[in-house]
Amino acid sequence: MTILSELQQLHHPLFTQHNVQVQVKRDDLIHPIISGNKWRKLKHNLIYVKQQPNFNGVLSFGGSYSNHIHALAFACYQQKLPCIGIIRGEERYASNYTLTWVKHWGMKLHFVDRKTYRRRHSSDYLMALQQQYPDYFIVPEGGSNEWATPGVAEVITELNQQAEFDTLITPVGSGGTLAGLICGDCKHSDKQHKLLGIAVLKGADYLTNEVKKLLSESARHHHNWQLLSNFHCGGYAKFSTKDTQRLLEFNQITGVKFEPVYSGKMVLALLDLLEQNHFAKGERIVLLHTGGMQGLGGMIERGILNADDWPVPLKASNE
Repeated sequence: MTILSELQQLHHPLFTQHNVQVQVKRDDLIHPIISGNKWRKLKHNLIYVKQQPNFNGVLSFGGSYSNHIHALAFACYQQKLPCIGIIRGEERYASNYTLTWVKHWGMKLHFVDRKTYRRRHSSDYLMALQQQYPDYFIVPEGGSNEWATPGVAEVITELNQQAEFDTLITPVGSGGTLAGLICGDCKHSDKQHKLLGIAVLKGADYLTNEVKKLLSESARHHHNWQLLSNFHCGGYAKFSTKDTQRLLEFNQITGVKFEPVYSGKMVLALLDLLEQNHFAKGERIVLLHTGGMQGLGGMIERGILNADDWPVPLKASNE
């Protein structure tokens, strides 16, 4: 299934002031539940699983409000694939906004403490899980693996059909989206575009190596990409009242809704970079909206965000 998400022009006084053109690739509109980079990263993972006779289900990892776990549960429900979520935290989280839907779509949850969860990349832990669930394909946290990058690379294919651009900016959590964009730019572009990743978690310089691990041989020759790690707003899922007010104002001016954990940090980084004169006059910039709007449900539920200011997350009636 091929999706061509909309490319939408954005208007903002800062864009006029700094003489740049800004558009947003609306991957948040790909699907009402499996939206954004989650749809792109899961696409080829699930195709692979269904092609393998030795795999009958999918197992993955996430926090109790994980966009990845939410999207995977619904995608497996659609594909009639059993799925298991290894969830960081206590079993009482099972009734929260995100995991209520995850259970509704049939994912089985296994809660682990933080010490155990930190082993999610360890080969011995993964081997033990594979032995415990031999017919389940293990997808890493965030969905970032070699099957994720081809789906994300299709963003570049689409953009080349839609418009000419100089710079593409994306939020970065686990590195798979940025890696996929780099692979796509090498494969589908005559010249290298500038690719900027905005890390959404603190101390994220290690992600540069994670991105490099996911690159194809040809993509390792792409030298026009960069991971910026100083726009995390205090750490993963952290943001100040000032940050949310700036983002709400941007949402109102542009008419596009961005959430504050992923794409919102990309937006705030863009505004700061403009103030720092980071971009050339006339530069054509594309923002990749990676979705994640379901996360608003958990933040509203916990009182972190005001329901009057943010859109109500999509309901199960969108199945």
